[in-house]
Amino acid sequence: METKELLKKVRKIEIKSRGLSQQLFAGEYHTAFKGRGIAFSEVREYMYGDDIRNIDWNVTARFGHPFVKVFEEERELTVMLLVDISGSGDFGTTISTKREMMTEIAALIAYSAISNNDKVGLILFSDRVEKFIPPKKGRSHILRIIRELIDFVPSSAATNLSVPLRYLTNAIRKRCTAFVLSDFMSPAFDEALRVASNKHDLVALNICDRREKEIPDIGFVLAADPETGEKRWIDTCSRQLRETYGKRWEAHKAYISDRFKVNGVDSVSFNTGEDYIKPLISFFKRR
Repeated sequence: METKELLKKVRKIEIKSRGLSQQLFAGEYHTAFKGRGIAFSEVREYMYGDDIRNIDWNVTARFGHPFVKVFEEERELTVMLLVDISGSGDFGTTISTKREMMTEIAALIAYSAISNNDKVGLILFSDRVEKFIPPKKGRSHILRIIRELIDFVPSSAATNLSVPLRYLTNAIRKRCTAFVLSDFMSPAFDEALRVASNKHDLVALNICDRREKEIPDIGFVLAADPETGEKRWIDTCSRQLRETYGKRWEAHKAYISDRFKVNGVDSVSFNTGEDYIKPLISFFKRR
């Protein structure tokens, strides 16, 4: 992509994401992701109604009248975005591809994070870690993340979710909040998900397209697997084929939902071409 076109796309996503995060998401995000705990802030004189358990006896003895310790929420978080850039992300039968939707959602979360003074990092993955950007703060850092989301060309078209989950576990030592944006069409990733969810707060954002759930009756169609390159003619007039296709999707959906539930991973589903704002807000309010 030419530099001028890239900068135009970055600017467009920045304006949209920053506006949404400021108008809708900043408060919801802050409530949903509260930080690591309570930290000491200062000592002040005792006031009527203060909890006597917070009295600082050393300072009280020194000055001859009561002082209390003041605590505040330790707000700063580290947010990691794990974004699937494998070949299946280029699929989309409506106004956007899955990867384009992932980019917008990731940018929105990133702006919500920096609005709350949190650090944001990025892992782009296929069946390998394609790019790692360590977590930092600041607008220029977020713009770099958006540029990579838009323009990065992966070296592989395949997917393996176990790889970025293991990388996250090893690369980020302290507990973080990690958003995994993918269609979750990957070989089994149970063990890596279990280990990562024990160490970090994982949120699965599942991006789908309606034609992955069902195919219309439109005759013979040449279908191609974007990750393997395999092509095959299929007869969509066949009711049996359409029913089998739908059942496979439901089985896949049930499998990943079960894996998320067993490992305590929150999840949200999105469809290309549909509004992703309402599902995100609803998710933030549920936490």
